[in-house]
Amino acid sequence: MPFSTALLASFITYRLALVVYWLNILLLGAVLFVSWRYAQRSGLLKDETTDEMRSATERRIVIAQTLYAFGALLCVVNTYVSIVFIVLVQLNYVIAPRIRLLYRL
Repeated sequence: MPFSTALLASFITYRLALVVYWLNILLLGAVLFVSWRYAQRSGLLKDETTDEMRSATERRIVIAQTLYAFGALLCVVNTYVSIVFIVLVQLNYVIAPRIRLLYRL
């Protein structure tokens, strides 16, 4: 991440820098998805992990990657719009679970 982030910060108006950044996010998402599947098949998850939790996690990974891809496509319009969208997606995935947790308490 440091390389692609630094590249994007240095060349914020270049679409290629944004595509490199997105590819990095895509690869990280793919590794996360494969790791999750491996953990499931190998029995590395806790017994309390329900099928609903497993499918929700997979859905979350796939939806995030789809949103990142859409954000990368927005660079056709404007790189700043694309970056703002990607940052908003990242903030959503950081903040939303915490808000839901607060409502449960």
